[in-house]
Amino acid sequence: MKQIKATFAAFAMLAISSVAFAGGGKATNGKYAVNTAQSNLVWKAEKVTGKHDGTVKLSGGDITVANDKLVAGSFTIDMTTMNVVDIKDANMNGKLLGHLKSDDFFSVDKHKTATFVITSVTPASQAGSYTVKGNLTIKGITKPIEFPAAIIMEGKSLKATATITVDRTQFDIRYGSKSFFESIGDKAIYDDFIIELQLVANTK
Repeated sequence: MKQIKATFAAFAMLAISSVAFAGGGKATNGKYAVNTAQSNLVWKAEKVTGKHDGTVKLSGGDITVANDKLVAGSFTIDMTTMNVVDIKDANMNGKLLGHLKSDDFFSVDKHKTATFVITSVTPASQAGSYTVKGNLTIKGITKPIEFPAAIIMEGKSLKATATITVDRTQFDIRYGSKSFFESIGDKAIYDDFIIELQLVANTK
């Protein structure tokens, strides 16, 4: 299986896992609750003949800061809120969304949420960045991931953005994967999908 990769671009869903404070800001120690109304998660997927994108919402989460360092955190993704934004035709949009929520992909009826739990945060070589490790659970399957991340402190809030690449086949999402169906040709859907996230968390 491919290793899940994460690419720092200023990530929020998982930037929740870093404590790199910009502008000399000082962390407020304690719990930060994820602001689900202000946070945003965008998914992007590609196939041989095109690509699609959409959004999905966070339903909750929190971050713990102690001694100006992030020491714990987790968040939950509400898979029932998944939508498709690039297809404007209502009928075609509904067909794709229904397929993504089916057992071919995310089995949303059976697995209504996905989660990420931080296991460690360590300083990276570049100033202001950290290597974050944690466990990502999709469809009830948990896999370790790691990625570089940064976060900005503004008063009593933490704001971050980032981009990660996830290998869907590690979570038993094999539909249209050339890794499992070599003869699929131009109907192949790439194994990796992208998550772009903007996250806001506020002190409790």
